[in-house]
Amino acid sequence: MRTLPPYLSLDRAVDALLAPGSRLSLAAPLGLGKPNRLLNALYARVKAEPARHLTLYTALSLDLPEAGSDLERRFLEPFLARHFGADYPRLDYVADLKAGRLPPNVRVQEFYFQSGAMLKCARAQRDYASINYTHVARDLAEDGLDAIVQLVARRGEGAEARYSLSCNPDVTLDVLDALSAAGKPRPHVIGVVHPDLPFLGGDADVGPEFFDALVEETSAGQPLFALPLGSVDLTEYAIGLHASALVRDGGTLQIGIGALSDAIVHALLLRHRRNADYREAVGALRGDAADADARAAGIGGLEPFTRGLYGASEMVMDGFMHLRRAGILTRRVVDDLDRQRAIDAGEAIDPAMLHGGHYLKGAFYLGTKALYDWLRGLEGEDWEGLAMCRVSDVNQLYGGREPLDAAQRRDARFFNTCMMATLLGAATSDALEDGRVVSGVGGQYNFVAMAHELRGGRSALLLRATRRNGRRVESNLRWSYGHTTIPRHLRDLYVTEYGVADLRGKSDEACVRAMLAISDARFVDTLAADAIRAGKLPRDFRVPEAWRANTPEGLHGTLQPFATKGLLPTFPFGSDFDAVERRLLPALLWLKSASARPQRWTSLLGALLAPGQAPEADACLARLGFRDGAGGWRQALLARLVRGALARTMAAD
Repeated sequence: MRTLPPYLSLDRAVDALLAPGSRLSLAAPLGLGKPNRLLNALYARVKAEPARHLTLYTALSLDLPEAGSDLERRFLEPFLARHFGADYPRLDYVADLKAGRLPPNVRVQEFYFQSGAMLKCARAQRDYASINYTHVARDLAEDGLDAIVQLVARRGEGAEARYSLSCNPDVTLDVLDALSAAGKPRPHVIGVVHPDLPFLGGDADVGPEFFDALVEETSAGQPLFALPLGSVDLTEYAIGLHASALVRDGGTLQIGIGALSDAIVHALLLRHRRNADYREAVGALRGDAADADARAAGIGGLEPFTRGLYGASEMVMDGFMHLRRAGILTRRVVDDLDRQRAIDAGEAIDPAMLHGGHYLKGAFYLGTKALYDWLRGLEGEDWEGLAMCRVSDVNQLYGGREPLDAAQRRDARFFNTCMMATLLGAATSDALEDGRVVSGVGGQYNFVAMAHELRGGRSALLLRATRRNGRRVESNLRWSYGHTTIPRHLRDLYVTEYGVADLRGKSDEACVRAMLAISDARFVDTLAADAIRAGKLPRDFRVPEAWRANTPEGLHGTLQPFATKGLLPTFPFGSDFDAVERRLLPALLWLKSASARPQRWTSLLGALLAPGQAPEADACLARLGFRDGAGGWRQALLARLVRGALARTMAAD
């Protein structure tokens, strides 16, 4: 009979972690899999005992958004309490890091930050480790590790129970193997069983002997961190439409998270379900539908999906759920090279050939409440076909699986976002030129490099052509920048709202021309002049008139008719905001934008002096907690500004 791991209370679990000595090296998974209450209890104990030392290895320490103004606070606090629960256990070490009060006997080393969360935190910046996702296990094994803690799911009871690493088999399995290979002791593994965590298979499925101890969590104790359903604007839709035409039917897909990923997924759904409308939208963006079809055929396509796609992505997010439900994520792969080759050759396929096949592999998942509900409800082929795996499996081609991986990942399209790109094809995705880290490398380098190794594989880096920096609009396409995430020798495809630049194998001059063609017209002359000075364009180069049409106004004019027809909704997959909150959002964004731009201060003054009328104004003001006569002149001023912003954004609609 197997020895079952003991179930411990939080306090006894902390005792077990601290028992071996005064120094503890602990790993907790990135993202959703952190057991917040256990980590908080451990951190509180170490913080109170300065003789102890804790080093926490982790990444993506999720925290709730914080308001930057009184208006934002009024909007955010009620929403966050409703969405996450009033008593969601935020990570105490994150709060202390941001406040500059992390004690000297605690060190938190992360290899990926929640985007922008630690830009102003010197301690977090110093302790950040720039590591490829696939190298984390190697580096942890070299440092040595005392314990691992993470949320897990359970199916069954007692000796018959099975456990799932669920959202995070990514590094846990690899680091245990790396420690064993290095001849180092196995760390103490504590699983915190969460009743709402979906039980998923693949590498994530383990027996009770995997754990040294278990802790029971409750839904009330730690609600799963669920991202709110996001919005997509017309600029993001343009990028998504361009990117969707790069996908080849029968191929492989990797995408990340955020508005650009939502835009790609929505565009793929349009391509499959409303193909005529989709072709019209892509043709309008590219200038001619027939020309768009011809150009797409070289890399991707515009037709609906008949053979389907296979997903191979470090991250499983909502988009894969939507693609599966729509009948797009249907291509199955098997872990046997001969069978895979037979399937790819189109031979008559006995259903038995697909036994054990997968339509999606992922190393971790994070998403909305809808995603977690979908994962919990998977049955039969839908459940069996989704395999959670090690990050070393999905993010690279090494380890003896190269022929099989290459066969499975045919015509791979790896979509990732970046912050900036140079005209010569280098990308900045994780940090600023002064060294401060915005997020992390994660798996981006792995997927870009993999695209160059796979036959038919392509990497597409997505970015908006411009960004607002305070009161200034700046180009995200640069001649040069002081930090690089992806080097120019790995340049491939870039996508902005103005089109696609194919840089693979091209000369420097050809790359410069391609990138200028997808840049914002307000910056194209300056960028071209930089290239001419560097000798990468001839001195007699002149900017083509067609590139001067790359303006936000032109783009809006092109896509607004499709938005009016309902093809490009603001919330493509629904919203966690109620009707009043959805009405408030444009007004609050209008106020924030107008406040940051002096040229629009007259608009603010107009909103204050003549606020106008909006039908939902009273409900919106009540939602923000404004009540007549309460709070004095300052609240009255803010309420009047909100009323004016509501009237103006409603008129714009």
